[in-house]
Amino acid sequence: MNRKSALSFTAIVLGFFMALLDGTIVNIALPEMTRYFDGGVDRISWVVNAYNLAFAVFILSASRLADQFGRKKVFLLGTAVFGLASLLSGLAPNLEFLIGARFVQGLAGAIIVPVSIPLVTQAFPKEKHGLIIGLWGALSGLAAASGPALGGVITDKLNWEWIFYVNVPLAALSLVLTWIFIGESKDPTAGTALDWPGMLAISGAMFSMTYGLIRVSDEGWHSRSVLLLLLGAALLLAVFTVSQLRGKAPMLSMSLFRSGPFSASSLALLIVGAGLTNVAILTSFFLTRVMGVSELRAGLILSVMALGTIVTSALSSPVAVRWGSHLPATAGIALLMLMTWSLSGLGADASTGDVALRLFAAGLGIGMTMAPVMTSAVNHVPEAKIGMASGIVNMAKAIGSVLGVAIIVTMLQQNLTDRLSDVQAKNGKAAGTGMAAAAAKTATYDAYSDTFAAAAWLLLPGIPAALLCDRSPRRKQASATGRAAAEGSPPAE
Repeated sequence: MNRKSALSFTAIVLGFFMALLDGTIVNIALPEMTRYFDGGVDRISWVVNAYNLAFAVFILSASRLADQFGRKKVFLLGTAVFGLASLLSGLAPNLEFLIGARFVQGLAGAIIVPVSIPLVTQAFPKEKHGLIIGLWGALSGLAAASGPALGGVITDKLNWEWIFYVNVPLAALSLVLTWIFIGESKDPTAGTALDWPGMLAISGAMFSMTYGLIRVSDEGWHSRSVLLLLLGAALLLAVFTVSQLRGKAPMLSMSLFRSGPFSASSLALLIVGAGLTNVAILTSFFLTRVMGVSELRAGLILSVMALGTIVTSALSSPVAVRWGSHLPATAGIALLMLMTWSLSGLGADASTGDVALRLFAAGLGIGMTMAPVMTSAVNHVPEAKIGMASGIVNMAKAIGSVLGVAIIVTMLQQNLTDRLSDVQAKNGKAAGTGMAAAAAKTATYDAYSDTFAAAAWLLLPGIPAALLCDRSPRRKQASATGRAAAEGSPPAE
């Protein structure tokens, strides 16, 4: 890697790493924010929800606009807005202002993340693209897994505002390096006409779906408003599909989904996104609410997942490039599933070391999965469509994260209610005694055990999806890729 390529890679990594990191780094600081703003849990949760909602809503439209009008221009705009929104988040005078700034941050993140792959690959020869994309996937997994630890350390040593302030110099450095070392690129097949029906339909669908899933944890799956939002999302997705099939200048080439490995990779990332979020959320609650660990210590324990991700990310990319993505990806999801199941076996005598060991192994699984699956996705689309492909798979991962939270929080609440109700029924007259307290503690452990086990089974569909990922690691000949790009379809399998 020469100096220019290294600086080009650094410019893009700074941008997309902070955008992905901000999806999880604030989680551990929410209790401190609650005390600072004197707000309830339901309100403070929107510091996270606003970011995730904006990210999911805009990511596909941002990919299309970048393909049409210039990826470098759009990346620079997104990075500048992200830095400004981070500064405003740290300076927020009230909770409503902070939530609004976080929504703008999410919009900027949706611009940065999908554009980063086509920008960084153009700085390297084609034979290096698989390795570079794999490294991108590894760093994205690391960003998601290391968020709680970094958030905990920053909040403890400085204060919660610095979670946002640290983005400002990173964004500034990314802007300078990108301006100097990154060249402009576009999708030559995209045209200049804006697909307003398509962008409005997909944005509306993602808003309805994401907002509906966010409200599930408060209102339940049977809530009329939740059901209407999810129904509206389904209808808008149908409208979007029809508009893309019949429109004169569709924003999304539906032919991308003719590639089995691309579709399988998108599904695998959706499931892994849910699995990663479920493990992080459940373990965080288990450590702080059941084992009585402080938020800082919980964040540091959760950080061992990032360590595991680093270890296998460095190994899985070369394996995927040489033998195909399906081998490490399948093994990684299976390991993540096994470790999630193993967490269900923790009892009242479990130590934080027991938790950390399982999290480290789960991180090994994440590192084996993220990079190879991302490589598989973009290796099976025409070169000009990498930007849109990146938007699709990142949107799938974002939806998976929100869907995972909706499902697992509902399960945990229900399991806690059922288990503790049984204890109350059996120990009604002895309520408040030591025996009843011990039974309630056991019931709480059992509820978490049931939920961890369910979270493990939710990962099962990811295994066949991973098996259908890239089995032929080498790209097709340049002539075949060129023909596919000209036709707007993926290379032949």
